[in-house]
Amino acid sequence: MQELTRPIEADAVDSTALHNFAALRGQLRVSFTPRCNIACWFCHNEGDVPPPLTKADRSRQPRSRALDPDDYLTLIRVLTAAGLKRVYFTGGEPLTSSMARPVLEGLPEQGADASYTLITNGTRIRTHQAWLARTRLDKVKVSLHYFSDESMRAIAGTRITIDTVLDGIEAARESFAQVELNTLLQKENAHEVSHILDFALERRLPVQFIELVGTDFNEARASSAVSADAILAYLRTLTSDEHVEIAGVGQGRRIFRIDGVEIDVIHRDLGRHHVGQCGTCRLRSQCVEGFWALRTDHNGGIQPCLLRDDLRLNVAELLSDSDRLVAAVAGHIASFTEGTL
Repeated sequence: MQELTRPIEADAVDSTALHNFAALRGQLRVSFTPRCNIACWFCHNEGDVPPPLTKADRSRQPRSRALDPDDYLTLIRVLTAAGLKRVYFTGGEPLTSSMARPVLEGLPEQGADASYTLITNGTRIRTHQAWLARTRLDKVKVSLHYFSDESMRAIAGTRITIDTVLDGIEAARESFAQVELNTLLQKENAHEVSHILDFALERRLPVQFIELVGTDFNEARASSAVSADAILAYLRTLTSDEHVEIAGVGQGRRIFRIDGVEIDVIHRDLGRHHVGQCGTCRLRSQCVEGFWALRTDHNGGIQPCLLRDDLRLNVAELLSDSDRLVAAVAGHIASFTEGTL
């Protein structure tokens, strides 16, 4: 299907749906680029063509860039002013993009309870440490899906060493009060998960363990996905401090505290937040996430669902009119949650 580009008048839809989504801790995920300096096999690339497929077949290219730094800043300013509080910067690898520095250095001041988080593979943090430290970023979240050169090659298809990633984590710790880790559970790193946990606890870094999100891009290796049951069982030998959090959107989390350090596990057994459009979705059986993020790509599209790029709303031409932009995004959320798309 074609992405959605229907015109919307500024007063055609109020912003209630956008405020409700924000109140349920919904995220705005802003992708600077679909490019990455590594090629993790499971990458979903925020719904664009991921690096492993481009690497294997040069005819499969991601969308072209349509946004410049001012466009990104306008989008962020307007949507945060309209109520979205949590903004995450992603890619590909965001620090490979020429958009990263001007956008992150130009971020508007956060309102109450708002936050800016950079999600990165860690390999470029040391290189960009000086200017990153001057930004309004609240948090850096490093993807640590490996703990040796061997597992990095197996998972990320790269000659970059694990020491580069670990040094990036240290560089982030030197510059930011909040640094967190996330680890995707898979057969290729199952033997290293406890070591990653030890690494995090020794440095008092929160870490999130995540079950695989299946997409068309990684279905050929779906057998690599593993359940969170093993890490849950292990964590229960280390602490009895466990509770479940259901935020209102997305997946539930099992949260553990070990000596004051928070460890959380995205566990499909807790269910997911499905809304109107999800009820009849042909891909619902594959979905382990539900609707928890608005994903903005560098082509100017916004979509509420990782598995359905036919639900992308192109907002590139709305950036000059704040009212129409808010109305369009709020209307898109409303249509999606009410199942009328």
